[in-house]
Amino acid sequence: MARNHKIFPLFATALCICLAVTPATARGSAEIAAAFDFGVAAYDAGDYEKAFKIWWDLRFEDLAAMRNLGLMLRKGQGTPKDPDKAEEVYLRAAEAGLHTAQADLADMYLKGELGAPDLRRALPLLEAAAAANHPVAQFQLGQFYETGAPPLVPQDLETARQLYASAANHGMKEAAARSAFLGQPSAKPAATPTPTPSALSPAIAGPEAAPAAP
Repeated sequence: MARNHKIFPLFATALCICLAVTPATARGSAEIAAAFDFGVAAYDAGDYEKAFKIWWDLRFEDLAAMRNLGLMLRKGQGTPKDPDKAEEVYLRAAEAGLHTAQADLADMYLKGELGAPDLRRALPLLEAAAAANHPVAQFQLGQFYETGAPPLVPQDLETARQLYASAANHGMKEAAARSAFLGQPSAKPAATPTPTPSALSPAIAGPEAAPAAP
């Protein structure tokens, strides 16, 4: 399955969740934004330890920082590789509505990075991310509908076509190839809900601060 692991730049500082931050220590959005950008610059420069520390300090204030920590824990960048901790961090961001964290965590479950591959746990995360127009989640979910994964996912080629077409419309080449093979859906892909600003991440909607991981 395709992978789309990226570090997100600023845009999600509106995602100020301020968990466990007292009024005495709470930072304003501009300060959080500046700190987040320092983390992006450090990551781009290959100083993963610095980036990890910066985002760790923001973990209660910014969902994108939390998701980036999950990615670094998953890959062992700037910190020892720790799938269990990555799951914990991803889960918090996913439950708060960050669709990229949902897609990343689903990918971990599907790839068996936390034990045996677990579609049952991945499926609701994939569905939520796909509904938010995350192309990788749409592609992965489309694969399950193309082949069927009983008893959890019935084979449904029309749903697969719709998912592939939507992911292809977001520029995913693999989805475009499957869409060309299966043919276009009989109707336009169903409209999916647009995430609220507090749930948006720039992975799809804006510039990225680092290239896709291999």
